[in-house]
Amino acid sequence: MKLAELAVQLGAELHGDGGVDVTGVRGIEEAGPSEVTFVANPKYAGLARTTRAAAVLVAPDFPEIPAATLRLANPYLAFSQALGIFYQPPRYEPGVHPTAVIDPTAILGSGAHVGAYAVIGPDVKVGDHATILSHVVLYAGVEVGDYFFAHAHAVVREGCVLGDHVTLENGAIVGSDGFGFAKDSAGSWHKIPQSGPVRVGNHVDIQANACIDRATVGATEIADGAKIDNLVQIGHGSKVGKNTLVCAQAGLAGSSVIGANAILAGQAGVAGHCTIGDGVVLTAQAGVSHDVPAGKMLSGSPAFENRSWLRAVAAFQRLPEMLRRLNQLERAGRHKNPDVDEKEGEQ
Repeated sequence: MKLAELAVQLGAELHGDGGVDVTGVRGIEEAGPSEVTFVANPKYAGLARTTRAAAVLVAPDFPEIPAATLRLANPYLAFSQALGIFYQPPRYEPGVHPTAVIDPTAILGSGAHVGAYAVIGPDVKVGDHATILSHVVLYAGVEVGDYFFAHAHAVVREGCVLGDHVTLENGAIVGSDGFGFAKDSAGSWHKIPQSGPVRVGNHVDIQANACIDRATVGATEIADGAKIDNLVQIGHGSKVGKNTLVCAQAGLAGSSVIGANAILAGQAGVAGHCTIGDGVVLTAQAGVSHDVPAGKMLSGSPAFENRSWLRAVAAFQRLPEMLRRLNQLERAGRHKNPDVDEKEGEQ
């Protein structure tokens, strides 16, 4: 399409030649004369002056550059919207593959696609326009909403309830047993039945090989708009708030409560029964074993306030030099006070 047409679709202010043909979207270093790119991080501002792209999505106050610019408040969001315009994912036509196994009591909504070797158990309810790809398994009593999309080998266990526009990537497991065991007097562990389901809200994405455990009692809950990344572990009975991001390899122990609009970066960990407030950011590999008030940013393990952690890390790097200087001062002090060495020797 013409660049001017793209600007209209994105709601952007165009600076430059709107008659240029645009055929796609690419990163700023790879984009060519018919492609659009973006700058949202100041780190890449210099590349915008040398890019070969047809146009660059930028903030309204970005300086003029040789390339045309599309100016709007959120260049990164506009970039994702432009991707959606030019990239169309595979389409799956309604229908049921002959190798799929669907229990007679299951209810499929209109427009559903069920792929090869998928299994849909008793009393399952599937909303309209669902896409269930090969080898997906929905256990008995599962309910999923409209526009459910499950990639190959995703599994939803018995009794779990998922809202509208929920996406499960490959190998995602919703409703696996929580890690609950009780020890008897002889020291043997006995499995505790995990009776509660997982309840997932609307517009939730659960990425590849993430595991969300069912609850011992009650329910594990994932609120509307939450995004769960690859290899994340959500422990039994935990609650994840609205629009919260839980990034790769992060883990929540049982009964953790995470507020709305929080971010748990990669490999962050939260101990059981802890409450993390709204808007909290746990940076990568942060380990939390206590409640955290809303709006805090924590780093380190054990985690503490991010600014203090940054100062501590800077000081840690200086420890060898500080130790060397301390040893020099001690030697200098002993040279000036030889009696100190004699008294220490006598002791």
